[in-house]
Amino acid sequence: MKSAALAIFSGLLPCFCQTLSFTVSMERPNTHYYHIELRCDGLRGEAQDFKMPVWMPGMYTIQDYAKNVVNFKAVSGTGAPLAFAKTTKNTWHVVTANAPRVVVNYDVYAFGRGVGNNFLDDKRGYIVGPGIYMHVAGMIDRPATVTFQPYREWTIANGLDPVDGRPNTFSAPDFDLLYDCPVLLGNQERFGFDVRGIRHEIALEDVPKSVDRSKIADDLKKIVTTSVDLMGDIPYRHYTFLLMGTGGGGVEHLTSAAMYFNGESLTTPVGYRSWLSFAAHEYFHTFNVKRIRPIALGPFDYDHENFTTMLWESEGFTSYYQDLIVRRAGLITPEQFYKALTGNISAYENVPGHLFQSAAQSSIDTWNRGDNSANTTISYYAKGAAIAALLDFKIRSETRNRRSLDDVMRTLYKVYFQEKMRGFTDQEFRETCEQIAGVPLPEIFDVYVASTKEIDYEKYFGLMGLKIDTEARNQLGAYLGAVFGGSGGTAAPPGARGEDPANSNSRVISMIEFNSPADQAGLSARDEILAIDGEPLGSHTVADTLKSRKPGEKIRLLVAHHGEIRDVDVILGSKMRRSFAIEPAKNVTKLQSAMLRDWLRN
Repeated sequence: MKSAALAIFSGLLPCFCQTLSFTVSMERPNTHYYHIELRCDGLRGEAQDFKMPVWMPGMYTIQDYAKNVVNFKAVSGTGAPLAFAKTTKNTWHVVTANAPRVVVNYDVYAFGRGVGNNFLDDKRGYIVGPGIYMHVAGMIDRPATVTFQPYREWTIANGLDPVDGRPNTFSAPDFDLLYDCPVLLGNQERFGFDVRGIRHEIALEDVPKSVDRSKIADDLKKIVTTSVDLMGDIPYRHYTFLLMGTGGGGVEHLTSAAMYFNGESLTTPVGYRSWLSFAAHEYFHTFNVKRIRPIALGPFDYDHENFTTMLWESEGFTSYYQDLIVRRAGLITPEQFYKALTGNISAYENVPGHLFQSAAQSSIDTWNRGDNSANTTISYYAKGAAIAALLDFKIRSETRNRRSLDDVMRTLYKVYFQEKMRGFTDQEFRETCEQIAGVPLPEIFDVYVASTKEIDYEKYFGLMGLKIDTEARNQLGAYLGAVFGGSGGTAAPPGARGEDPANSNSRVISMIEFNSPADQAGLSARDEILAIDGEPLGSHTVADTLKSRKPGEKIRLLVAHHGEIRDVDVILGSKMRRSFAIEPAKNVTKLQSAMLRDWLRN
């Protein structure tokens, strides 16, 4: 990212003489439309393409933000209409005829509930840059300003630099930063803290008054301080936490983090600890992904997918460090940290996708998930966290605790972000890990990253003097292997594509688990279970009815299948699951004891 001074100086040069300024207004918020005016001075040429990104960095899925744009208009500085045509799904081609000033106006519908979607009503507003601001093709690197005209007395929180003397106006040295700074508008609470003289603002909404605000600030300060101490640097002039207590999802940014969560969850110890890990995850992304990144993730192509095989590092290592940072900050116990690491391993090892998809492949496939992805994919967050642990343990063991994964992260930050000012290739990442470890690491990279081969957890955890339970055990109760919810017309699980789980049909199969009794019996997604052993379900769910059944028992289901009523015999099974519970071994060496203390900062 260019410095602000460089951006201002560059703006004085002839080739950077264009000025691009946005005004965002919201006079009738209950229509859910933002109005955007883009004023462009100094453009040259007979025509210009105005484009809106199709995705948002940090969310590796095509969003097609342009679908919410209406009422596009373009005029010259004198108000004369300019001809235009929409030439692609996200491009408006405007005949500018060398007009010294071009003004574009358009409206954006904003009623999405996710962290990657715009929202507006008379209570609050939330803006994601790629879904609001258009750029002129070829001018991503130009500076821009944005002025907000907020509804009533709303305040504005974001990670942009305010412009002195211009209320509600902010500047960005380029569109990469403009797109990277979400905006929260409304009546949120504002407080914060300082770390190494750098201000960290907190914008908070929809969290019960019973939750201690000073504790939120103190604990976030501990997370930031621990992360900064680990990396040895603060790469921003100010930072903003957008903490939104209604909804779900979080996205990292260069100078801010946007986090949706259930505000009520902060009232319980378990919910609060989970939220701390969430906050640590989004904050550590400030280093890992936003600065330490695969070379494929920047400069961004906003028109297409940005494919990389390294999301297991970008997201997985961040998932590993989120809990390690919370532990090192003294906010959870070692046992709670072990449980978090256990959860990551269990999340992918106990689903059938681990038989089909490697960590590297999961990174590529995230852009285009299949209709049966619940059976055929894994989470690169979860497996990446496990691979991070393997690397950390191997490096510590090989160097007799003189080096660790922390050294890998610091080296990547120094070499590729600070010195080379670019991302790393897959090979450069591997070479850095092997350089720090002092040995080749073929088993981790060629096998555990690139294939679906079973991981030898006992070997790697044993290096640290830890025990891990990998034995598969039968779970209590009879196992059918059919997931219910939805309607007969869709195979999507409850909640997908906006479906309300509360209104879902608990007798309609939404998914059949791979190699389960339901799979073996020939049941299918979209089948509806009408009766079990001749007894109509009535108001009961299938799960309720199966509670009294045992593994090995044969049941007869009356099933509606594509309009045909048929009987299906199923032999119920047992669900096998591995706990991957982690605990210190009884007899550890002095080196292992030292590694554990250094790892967890005990």
